[in-house]
Amino acid sequence: MTSLRRRGGCLPVGKPREDGQIGVLVIGYVVLALLLATVVMAASAVYLEHKKLLSLADGAALAAADSFMVGDIGGGSVPSPSLVEERVKAAAGSYLTDSGAFGRHDHLVLTAGTGSEPGGTAVVVLAAVAHPPVISFLLPDGILVEAKSVARSSLTQ
Repeated sequence: MTSLRRRGGCLPVGKPREDGQIGVLVIGYVVLALLLATVVMAASAVYLEHKKLLSLADGAALAAADSFMVGDIGGGSVPSPSLVEERVKAAAGSYLTDSGAFGRHDHLVLTAGTGSEPGGTAVVVLAAVAHPPVISFLLPDGILVEAKSVARSSLTQ
């Protein structure tokens, strides 16, 4: 059997060279790791946007739950406030404007579920658009995120 002399050993004639194959494997793993990191970043950005929106909806619902008037209190042995739907929407919108939320969130709106329920309960549903980093060119319109919060007023003596 004939062999060629190399530094560090012999290379048999007729055997294919496997030098450089690890480079392709390393490049593949690096690309896979970068894709995984991009997906995790995008999911985290959408999750954080939802949490910010939920916190904002909580504040707006609390402000809306306190929008009852003394004349709205029903008669009976236990005082119970009642909310007017238009006043709930106005209070939630006022809270959002005063807190500067429209400047911090893209396409922030009060959605159709916002209003009042029986028993002095205010419901606030907010929607905004989240733009995940790195992959925003794949999703130019962003991802719609919604948050719903419920608050109830109770009167005590």
